[in-house]
Amino acid sequence: MKRVRALLLLALLVCPLLLASCHGSRGLPEFALPAELDASKTCEITFWAKNDTNKTQTAIYSKAVEDFEALYPNIRVNIRFYTDYGRIYNDVITNISTGTTPNVCVTYPDHIATYLTGQNIVVPLDGLMADPRYGFGGSELKFDGPEAEEMIPQFLGECAIGGIHYALPFMRSTEACYVNKTMLESLGYELPEVLTWDFVWEVSDKAAEKDENGVYAANGQKTMIPFIYKSTDNMMIQMLKQKGAGYSTPEGEILLFSDTTKDILRDVAEHTGTGAFSTFKISSYPGNFLNAGQCLFAVDSTAGATWMGSHAPHSDISPDKFVEFECAVLPIPQFDPSDPKMISQGPSVCVFNKRDPGEVLASWLFAQYLLTNEVQIAYAGTEGYVPVTEKAQKSDEYRRYLASAGGEDEESYEVKIRATELLLDNVGNTFVTPVFNGSASLRDAAGQLIENTAKSVRRKETVDDAYFEALFDDVNSLYRLDQHTGASAAGREDLGPLPAASAALLGTIAAVWIGMGAYLLAGRIRKKKEGKS
Repeated sequence: MKRVRALLLLALLVCPLLLASCHGSRGLPEFALPAELDASKTCEITFWAKNDTNKTQTAIYSKAVEDFEALYPNIRVNIRFYTDYGRIYNDVITNISTGTTPNVCVTYPDHIATYLTGQNIVVPLDGLMADPRYGFGGSELKFDGPEAEEMIPQFLGECAIGGIHYALPFMRSTEACYVNKTMLESLGYELPEVLTWDFVWEVSDKAAEKDENGVYAANGQKTMIPFIYKSTDNMMIQMLKQKGAGYSTPEGEILLFSDTTKDILRDVAEHTGTGAFSTFKISSYPGNFLNAGQCLFAVDSTAGATWMGSHAPHSDISPDKFVEFECAVLPIPQFDPSDPKMISQGPSVCVFNKRDPGEVLASWLFAQYLLTNEVQIAYAGTEGYVPVTEKAQKSDEYRRYLASAGGEDEESYEVKIRATELLLDNVGNTFVTPVFNGSASLRDAAGQLIENTAKSVRRKETVDDAYFEALFDDVNSLYRLDQHTGASAAGREDLGPLPAASAALLGTIAAVWIGMGAYLLAGRIRKKKEGKS
């Protein structure tokens, strides 16, 4: 029994320590703004950024760090570059459990909603933004950042969760439909000012026609996918919004699996069946097909505009594959042209809490520095992004940039600037989806419905009401959406997948208790045998 007691005592001593190591980051004290930034104390912060493998963007980030460090010599910023937002998200989730999150990272509100399941992990920014010393236009800032009233209110509002701002917008984009206008007119159609879904489906079906030799009349080639959508999650979300149908509530109630969704999927199935429609995940990047004259309507982010068109500065196809055509840039197709609706998207930056308030303040200053004109205008010029401040948008430098469309250099690439102007002209028509813990999974599920439907049609499977019911069940189960439905309204907190360290800890605890139980059982058996003998 002494050995059992010793094991029990060891477990009781070790388990709290292990729990603290795994969950210590969830018990951070609430951030309190220090009286001042201690310029005599060296501070090192980390910044995780996404750059799309764009060397120009990398250089802009690096220069921002260099300029910031020149203003604040005691603060050192270490950058880690990513090519995928999903990897940033996964790494943050992993590092929350070990207390090693970055100080600042480029992210999305859907992701932040999951980060918030840890206690005091992400710093609420409302107090910081309003601080007269270190907030917007603060007296102690060493750079010319935007005043509070110079932030685009729609973009700043997109960073609020539950009425509290947990991020700053960095850049904004929307989706655009890049159209081979030359091919469309060769089919006998005239490009309207606003695309409708009926028009796009009709023209796409026409462009999918081919002769007995498998040659498409639209382009004289044996390869043609008239309509390719890059992000099918956005496709489903925007179609539901345009139809006035439910997607989710702010409280986390899932409304995706509806009759309206089935109607949308029936259209997807029909036009996939004619060969008119495909997706990025099925066929590859839409810009590659568009530039080769093998696609008529390519829907992608305005931030991907430099990959679109006969003279696109970025492309994955060889120069000999390009065809010459006029590339029109229009909003995504609409059900009601008089009431257009399109999604607002783009990266934001959040600040993570740390035990040293001075480190958090240094992180906030760097995050805010990313809103200066120098950074905003330079980064917006790399793709079809829009600056998030009126200060940048109304500057002479930015207006000259917009007026340079059609120039010879990459920065003046006309398709990119037209994509930028598309968002500038439609800020009032944009929307965002509700953010809650699980909203990132719901977004993935929305796209999966379209992907699975298109794949099933290509496999010659029967797509009917029974198929959709089974599809809804499968996708609901795959993304565990029933674990999120109404969770916020019911006051429950879903922390998502258990971190590996925590899972290992629970396994260790279970093993200790099983070992003690086995030891006790063996002792009892031995005593019984000794009694019989």
